Amino acid sequence: MEKYRIGLDVGSTTIKTAVIDEQGKLLYSSYDRHYSDIKSTIYTVLSRAIEKYDRFALAVTGSGGISVSNWLGIPFIQEVIAGIESIRKYIPQTDVAIELGGEDAKITYLKGGVEQRMNGSCAGGTGAFIDQMASLLGMDASGLNECAKHHKTIYPIASRCGVFAKSDIQPLINDGAAKEDIAASVFQSVVNQTISGLACGKPIKGHVAFLGGPLFFLSELGARFVDTLKPEEAIFPENAQVFNAMGAALSAEKMFTAAEVRADLEKLQTMESHEVQRLRPLFTSDEELEEFRARHAKTFIPFADIKEHRGACYLGIDAGSTTTKAALINKDGALLYSWYGSNGGDPLKTVSSILKEIYSLMPEGAYIGRSCVTGYGENLIKNALGLDRGEIETMAHQTASNVILPGVRFILDIGGQDMKCMKIKDGVITDVLLNEACSSGCGSFIETFAAALGMTAEQFAKKGLESKAPVDLGSRCTVFMNSRVKQAQKEGATVGDISAGLAYSVVKNALFKVIKMRDFSEMGDKVIVQGGTFLNESVLRAFEIVTGREVVRPAQAGLMGAYGCAIISRNSHKGDDRSTIIGKDDLGKFSYEKHTRRCGKCGNNCLLTVTDFSDGRRFITNNRCERGAEDEKVHVDKPVRLPNLFDAKYKRMFAYYKPLAADKAPRGIVGIPRALNMYENYPFWFTFFTSLGYRVVLSPRSTRAIYDLGIDTMPSESVCYPAKLVHGHITALVKQGIKFIFYPGMPYEQVEDPTADNHYNCPVVATYPDVIRNNMGEIFGSDVKFMCPFLPIATPKRMYERLCEEFPDIPKREIKAAVKAAYAEDKHFKDDIHKMGEDTIAMLDKEGKCGIVLAGRPYHLDPEVNHGIPEMINSYGFAVLTEDSISHLHKIAHPIRVLDQWMYHSRLYSAANYVREKDNLELVQLNSFGCGCDAVTTDQVQEIMLAANKLYTVLKIDEVNNLGAARIRIRSLMAVMEERRERNIHHTEPHDYKWFKEFTKDMKEDGYTIIAPNLSPFHMRFYKPALKPLGFNVEVVKDTKTAIDVGLKYVNNDACYPTIITVGGLIEELLSGRHDPNKTALIITQTGGPCRASNYITLIRKALKAINMEQVPVISLNFVGLEKHSGFPVNLKLMLQFIYSTIYADLTMRLLYRVRPYEKVKGSANELYEKWAGIIADDLSKNIHSTFAKNCKQMVKEFDELPVNDVVKPRVGIVGEILVKYHFGANNHVVELIEAEGGEAVCPDMLDFFMFGFYNSTVKHDYLDGKLSHKVVNSLLINLVEHFRKPMMQALEGTKFGHPTNIRIMAKKASKVVSLCNLAGEGWFLTAEMLDLFDEGINNIICMQPFACLPNHVTGKGVMKALKELNPSANIVAVDYDPGASEVNQVNRIKLMMSVAFRNMREAAERHGNVDHAARMNADIEKNLAKLESGEKSAPAAADNPVSANACDTCSPAACDSCTVAGTCTYKTTFVPENEANATDAADANAGK
Repeated sequence: MEKYRIGLDVGSTTIKTAVIDEQGKLLYSSYDRHYSDIKSTIYTVLSRAIEKYDRFALAVTGSGGISVSNWLGIPFIQEVIAGIESIRKYIPQTDVAIELGGEDAKITYLKGGVEQRMNGSCAGGTGAFIDQMASLLGMDASGLNECAKHHKTIYPIASRCGVFAKSDIQPLINDGAAKEDIAASVFQSVVNQTISGLACGKPIKGHVAFLGGPLFFLSELGARFVDTLKPEEAIFPENAQVFNAMGAALSAEKMFTAAEVRADLEKLQTMESHEVQRLRPLFTSDEELEEFRARHAKTFIPFADIKEHRGACYLGIDAGSTTTKAALINKDGALLYSWYGSNGGDPLKTVSSILKEIYSLMPEGAYIGRSCVTGYGENLIKNALGLDRGEIETMAHQTASNVILPGVRFILDIGGQDMKCMKIKDGVITDVLLNEACSSGCGSFIETFAAALGMTAEQFAKKGLESKAPVDLGSRCTVFMNSRVKQAQKEGATVGDISAGLAYSVVKNALFKVIKMRDFSEMGDKVIVQGGTFLNESVLRAFEIVTGREVVRPAQAGLMGAYGCAIISRNSHKGDDRSTIIGKDDLGKFSYEKHTRRCGKCGNNCLLTVTDFSDGRRFITNNRCERGAEDEKVHVDKPVRLPNLFDAKYKRMFAYYKPLAADKAPRGIVGIPRALNMYENYPFWFTFFTSLGYRVVLSPRSTRAIYDLGIDTMPSESVCYPAKLVHGHITALVKQGIKFIFYPGMPYEQVEDPTADNHYNCPVVATYPDVIRNNMGEIFGSDVKFMCPFLPIATPKRMYERLCEEFPDIPKREIKAAVKAAYAEDKHFKDDIHKMGEDTIAMLDKEGKCGIVLAGRPYHLDPEVNHGIPEMINSYGFAVLTEDSISHLHKIAHPIRVLDQWMYHSRLYSAANYVREKDNLELVQLNSFGCGCDAVTTDQVQEIMLAANKLYTVLKIDEVNNLGAARIRIRSLMAVMEERRERNIHHTEPHDYKWFKEFTKDMKEDGYTIIAPNLSPFHMRFYKPALKPLGFNVEVVKDTKTAIDVGLKYVNNDACYPTIITVGGLIEELLSGRHDPNKTALIITQTGGPCRASNYITLIRKALKAINMEQVPVISLNFVGLEKHSGFPVNLKLMLQFIYSTIYADLTMRLLYRVRPYEKVKGSANELYEKWAGIIADDLSKNIHSTFAKNCKQMVKEFDELPVNDVVKPRVGIVGEILVKYHFGANNHVVELIEAEGGEAVCPDMLDFFMFGFYNSTVKHDYLDGKLSHKVVNSLLINLVEHFRKPMMQALEGTKFGHPTNIRIMAKKASKVVSLCNLAGEGWFLTAEMLDLFDEGINNIICMQPFACLPNHVTGKGVMKALKELNPSANIVAVDYDPGASEVNQVNRIKLMMSVAFRNMREAAERHGNVDHAARMNADIEKNLAKLESGEKSAPAAADNPVSANACDTCSPAACDSCTVAGTCTYKTTFVPENEANATDAADANAGK
């Protein structure tokens, strides 16, 4: 009897089926969209697939397959594994497979060991992204494909997520770019996203297969891939759209009958599951809905009959990004005519049609007295059709709102891609907030999602009103919402549940991410919401529920911008004047043509859109500066501009320096990348190398093309744009033939403000050279020398010594002279910049002009990074100053609220301090998207400005070069400045808030409760009793899901996940009512390092002020001399308690995780843990340490004797950011997931993280400018801690539990891959942990990081390529955690890693029989490390090499010390006796170079 196999692939947007016979021949297949209704679609497609078959094997795969597996009892196959089965069966020649799905993207490397890459928490560059872009162009994906066939030009479009792409595409549409070109550009952006986001530095070459629905159905998408990658062979297999379903079928073994499956399908119809958190319904009854509608029906703009009108009427136009609105009113403000609709991608054509209709309706005697336009299309419409004036959107909306609700205090407008919030006090706008570089949560997302379900936005919204259990979809980026939707879909959430959930998300996004609302009372009692999105009743209701207040929404909510313009027209009309707008007759003859051309007048080389009107006039858009708008046919006198110090500084930074001629450079050429810290240090390095006789070659000016050059070497897709540009600059230098490239690491900058807390560089700027070193080896090849030493620029004497070490072949006297000249020129450069600032200020004061300090980081000087914002501001009549040109004029007094730890940001604070005292200066802060440091600094700069009644504006920038939002912000700022000037409003004397409140001895004596965050459940369980005998009453925050929402409410949403969890948990506990705030303190750790973790304490204090609990002191637990609290002295007693409790926690965690997966009696391991946790807590609470050694020995004995099953499971290492690694809630209980999947979790000890901190004093002394005394003290601390840990080490010796590695050995391991000067966060220790796991034979690793964690860009994601070269069997998955990240995506990625782990175990067993594979593998790793040090290429994997003659064949990695060949074994033990470890100090000077 023939055996049939059926495979199901349940994806994020589609369900695929495949039926094959025993030979693998495809007999039947289907490909269906499920429109968020997975259960019904599964019922239909599976019923159809089994019609002809009575008995068959069945398996399921795909992102939604896990739940289907649970629902129907069908075996689940991880989707990449299913794909590999198909590839090996049908296209075995494949080297690399690229697969795109609805919201998933994968690259599978098949040669030299299987390696897979999946997209993380972003659906950019997938099928859903293509659908969104097609919808924007008014077509479906197939229409986009047809368009792309006829393209001529490729535009740069961001595809990291759909909302960025919309920001790029909408201006192209509005400016008349050909849809054919936009379509091809969308496909190209998908290619770029796949390469940069997934390949992460690993080349895609050889025989490349293209799989998945989008690549099967969209030929032009495949063409863009082939054109970009140029593979040896491009494979587009037959049935590529169901390839994973075929793989699932090939993997299917469990047999089913058709009757069994049909019975389960019937049960599925009534099954419910709610793993995703649900929210309260929008309406609990029909009566509540009717009352809501009746209330909002009362607010409307009155109408009047245009046919009865005589005399002047007043026109307002709002030419938005996706829609056009028009309002024609009479003198009483009544609407004579209105229009609201899509602009069809051509706002000028739309407005012309509106105007024609108005003229056709206006009776004799009626005329347009005045006209006004606002919105993105303002300038084009005004110039084309001759409207009287243009107005900034914010002023138009405020004007309309004041008519509808006099005295309005708070206005929120949500449009298609734009979100605007205005706060008003005494009739003056005090703050304007817009969504920056991102349209997440705006109306276009809801429309696009509705369209994907085959509904209109109105139908979709109506479904939300009916929902009984809205799903919580997060409150962050649109793509995160998409991922949460995917999670909800697999649980069977209804369309209504998703619609209502999206409504909540839109509101939370606006309130918490854009507006950063902490206290809803700040809104006041007069609130208006408007914009087309609020016509959606679900969104309006969600807003009222979340804010807890009734608001006013005009019935014509979408018209408010146009209505405000009409009111402005009426108010500015005089007598019988008539508008300058084009008349009826001329409008009938009006026409225009658009074309694009490159400007070519400066390095930006902008792609201009030129609109030629039928009367001979011309209008030019997309120019970053005025030169592009100059018509070469007509001579126009250029306006006299005020100084632009961005331009002046850029020229002084680079053009000022003339390199030596080649024949005058005896030492040859050195290449320097024009990126990151070179915007601060280039004058220094140019002078240094020129003095030594090098010709300095600088990489070209940044452009999008430079970015594209490096796109395939970027290991992290979420690092900031300035960092991504580094890869392109390095590649450009190599392409120029440069053989020596110098790019140093700079953990510290020079000290500019001695009163600041520190002078670090941000972790990315400080250490990015290591990313280049570890990810661009193929670019360098064997003939390019890339030199990236880590250097102490803050200390000239030490800098000289280090440069002598790095350049040993150059005489020291020459280096000394070069260093002296370099520091002198560095000072000269900075003095020049200071003088520019001083001269500009003097000129502004003398002439009564105004200036804007555009404050950011040095690399924001890069025109490709700032996108021409300085020129735009300058064109509005302002002088533009840099923060470093004025920061020296009035240094800020310390302490300030935040820990002032980064030097670039110290300048920001001092610049703000100076600006707030000058009425003719305003400050605008530039913030790179993904900059974690600015989660701290933006709030601080805002506080400095507001303390003196000054305005604060921040512009978020990244790859997107659309300046629409920036223009609105700057013009809004101008309007507010003008109004403040007219009303004689000046800055006030600053009243800076005093943030520090000491925890005193009296508070301790009064029995204050100290609330601690639950940083690690294992450890906090013991820290609480450990502090009891010292007189502290500690309570630990309980782990709750709601803590994240509280954190999002009170913390800047750009802060990392651990910040949000930590602050949210503490504030939630305080708000619970369980504690008296007058007898409560909080406690948090501070490391003093360059990571933003040291600023958690400052964010907690800000949150305390927001909840009116400023009296609650926050204790800093630190060992580095930061804050001190008399009631909580950091002394030897405290340290001993922490050491003992940490060792206990580490040991119990190690023992439990090692035996629980194997326990014979379910729950016995946990029971044993609970027993010992009680004993330990009791001893610690009584300050008993005499039992420590006995307890360790007995614990190990009892766990070792616990009855376990004799099975082999894959061991999985857990590394990453410290809180995400240990906090069960933060990592979504990853240990439980690993054990449920059949693995064993291995989590390194926490104590070694503290040892890492101690050891860094050695690093700072040896490579930077650290003090010898600090090195000695901290070395003694390491020895002390190892002394106390010795009983644990002795108890573990020779057991299956393994033991921690001495920190000095860890440093040696890490130094082979990264510099030990990676000090931020987990720094080099993260890399060391992964290498140490390899040495234990653990090749499976989950590297966990908060989304966009700065240090992990370098020592986590940034080293994976190097680690896999060292250990080709490494099976590492990087998983991002974030409040909005999808758990289903995280689970899928971990399941994939587990599937590979099982496959590798099986293959290793088949190849080597009973030879210990770990010993073989680690022998090879040691060889590869040694070769790496000597510059040789690494050898192949252990799988292909003979066993080392000295390798041990039988012992386990944990039993090295008892091995009889320990003296000669090439498998290095991880335990180093204390005396041996101390002896390694002398060799430390060679580690880390």
